[in-house]
Amino acid sequence: MGRAMQQAHLAQAERHIASGRRYIERQEQIIADLERDGCDITIALDLLTTFRHMQDQNVAQRDRILKELEQ
Repeated sequence: MGRAMQQAHLAQAERHIASGRRYIERQEQIIADLERDGCDITIALDLLTTFRHMQDQNVAQRDRILKELEQ
């Protein structure tokens, strides 16, 4: 894969990470509001765990690309 393509993938990974961060923060706030209101947040917490796992995958992808670019 060429350097330009790697840099494009890196930019995309960075966008996904930023977007994911904002999404997770918003979901955390929603969950806090639901919990404060006495709602059952079990399913919401399970989904948040899934979102965090997806975010971890985005970060790992970015890190792999960075490592490739350093070589």
